[in-house]
Amino acid sequence: MRFASLSCLLLAAALTGCASSPPPKAEAAPPLPLAAILEKQVYQMSPAEAGRYIAHIHEAEPDLRKRIAAIGRKNIGQPYSLHLLGEFPYEIHDGLPLFSLQQSDCVVFAEHTYAMALSQSWEEFFWMLQRIRYRDGVIGVATRNHYTEMDWNVANRWLVTDVSAELAGPGGPAYDMTVDRARFLRTRHNTVREIPVETSRQAYVPKDQVAVIAAQLREGDFVNVISTRDGEYWASHVGLVVLGPSGERHFLHSSEPKVREETFDAYIARAAEREARNAREGKRGQVLAGFKFLRLNEQIAVPPMAPQPRPGRANGA
Repeated sequence: MRFASLSCLLLAAALTGCASSPPPKAEAAPPLPLAAILEKQVYQMSPAEAGRYIAHIHEAEPDLRKRIAAIGRKNIGQPYSLHLLGEFPYEIHDGLPLFSLQQSDCVVFAEHTYAMALSQSWEEFFWMLQRIRYRDGVIGVATRNHYTEMDWNVANRWLVTDVSAELAGPGGPAYDMTVDRARFLRTRHNTVREIPVETSRQAYVPKDQVAVIAAQLREGDFVNVISTRDGEYWASHVGLVVLGPSGERHFLHSSEPKVREETFDAYIARAAEREARNAREGKRGQVLAGFKFLRLNEQIAVPPMAPQPRPGRANGA
């Protein structure tokens, strides 16, 4: 009898393994009605609520340009936070996550807005976000589009096309740019990659000519703010073009302290005030030079993700 009982116990253990009964789940709160979700800004939503909003706006606004503007405005007031995202937990060079709804910096805001506008569900949004943020959609600090002009703008030519030279016209200004990605990855992210130094020449529209070409900008276009200091030029900030109530061109962007919408004249005036204050205080700050504009493509064919490669083994083991 004792042997039989022991056999039954062993058989039961073999059948159940190490599993134990899960604890009873707490009663889940019923999902909010769509009308209640639509009263929130995106940064106030949970991922589940954001997924429902994405599906709704895709049906409610079929025009992609208007959908981009609507989604961007749905984040007005979102708190600004610099150096917000990373590759954690896929990579552990830092502890920053792959996405955040609650906060944004300028690039995160633009990427999230485009990704949501191109998607019909939370799952598609998350996929699209990685497709936009990384070269060929391959997640990794070395494949992230770090440099706006020479990474982001180039890798996302399927989405936007640089029209800065066309808008600036013959003889418009341009600057030379050199990027050393290997040095940047080594010093900023403790990541070693053999990547050749690359140079390019970048056209832009000077700030005093923006009012002249503003009527040629279209809703949903991508904006690069070009700054200069000590003879060096670079894209220091990004945002989106949206149309105001009378069709005037506005700049929708994430900057300290939160996402805002303003006219280009207002943005240029604020930059001038900051530069004058720096001069009075003897500070060597950056100076606004102008803008690059990238036209949202009429026909968007989203390229497939490249296969995510198997990570290398530590120490060649």
